[in-house]
Amino acid sequence: MKLKTLFFVCIFIAISSISLHADFEDRIVAIVNDDVITLSELDAILQPFMKKIETVPKGDERDKIIAQGRAKAMDTLITQMLLAQKAEELGIVVADKNVDSALENLLKEKNMSVAKFSETLAAEGGVLDEYKSEIRKNMIRRRIVEREIRPGITISEEEVGAYYRKHRNDYEGKEAARIQQILLVKPRDCDDNIREKVRARAEEILKRLTGGESFDILVAMYSQGPAAQSGGDLGFVEKGMMFPEVDAAVSTLEKGEASKVIESPIGFHIIKIIDKRGAGIKPVEEVREEIIQKIGSEKLQKKFQEWLKELREESLIEIKL
Repeated sequence: MKLKTLFFVCIFIAISSISLHADFEDRIVAIVNDDVITLSELDAILQPFMKKIETVPKGDERDKIIAQGRAKAMDTLITQMLLAQKAEELGIVVADKNVDSALENLLKEKNMSVAKFSETLAAEGGVLDEYKSEIRKNMIRRRIVEREIRPGITISEEEVGAYYRKHRNDYEGKEAARIQQILLVKPRDCDDNIREKVRARAEEILKRLTGGESFDILVAMYSQGPAAQSGGDLGFVEKGMMFPEVDAAVSTLEKGEASKVIESPIGFHIIKIIDKRGAGIKPVEEVREEIIQKIGSEKLQKKFQEWLKELREESLIEIKL
C-alpha cells in the first residue's frame, strides 16, 4: 500500500515539475496596457530570422545579431498590440470575407489559386492562416490610418510648386509622336512567297493613298491588329517604344506626312504622323496629381510615425526580457 502511495506521489511531483517548467518557459516578456506578450509569441515571430542566421558562427557577433533581432521583433509585437487595442477602441473590425477577398485579389495578380499558394507557402515553411493574419493586421492598420491620420493631411499649391521645382529634372518628358497606322500582319513562320504577297498588298494600299484616297477609309478597309478598331490611332508613342524600323521612319516624318511601306517582325506598316511633341520638362499642370500623391504619401508616413510615438507614450508598456 505504501509503495502504491509513493508511486502516485512521484507521478504527481513529476507532472507538477513539468508544468512549472512549461510555465517558466512561456513566461510573460512584455505588458502592453491590459494585454501581455509571451515568450512563445516572441519566439514564433523570431523563427524566420533565426533560420536566416543559422550560418553565422557562434560567438559575440552572433549574440549581438540575435539581441538586435529580438529587440526588433519585440518592437513589432508591441506595435501590433497597440494597433489591435486602438482598433478595438474605435470599433474597427475586419471580417473574414474581407480578408479572403483581399487574398484572392492579390493571388489574381499572380495568376495563382489559393490552393496552389497554400502549397507554395507550406513548402517555404509558412502557414496560410498566418498569412491571412498578416493581411488582417495590414487592413486594420490602413483603416486606422484612414480614420485617425488622413483627415489631417493637407497639401497646398505652394507645396506642390516647391516639390516640382526641387524635382524638376524628374519630370523631363521624351520626344513622342501621335501615330495612325495601317498594318498588314505577316503569318507566323511564313515563307518568302507569302511574305512578298503581303508586301504587294501593302504597296497597293500605299499607291491608293498617294493617289488621294483617305487614310481613315483605307485603315477601316485593310488595317489589322488591335489598333484597327480605333481607326489605327496608336495615340502618342514615345521615341524608342516601337519597332526600330518604325521608330526610324517616325523621326524622318513631319506632322501630316505618311511613310512608305515599312517592314517589321510582325508585318508591313504604313504610318501617318497626326501630331508631334518634343522632349522637355513636363508642365506642372500635367504632373500635379502625381506630385500630390507623392507629397501625401510622405506626409502620411511621417504623421503615422508621430501618431504611433504618441500612442506609445500614452500607453503602459513594460518589457520583462
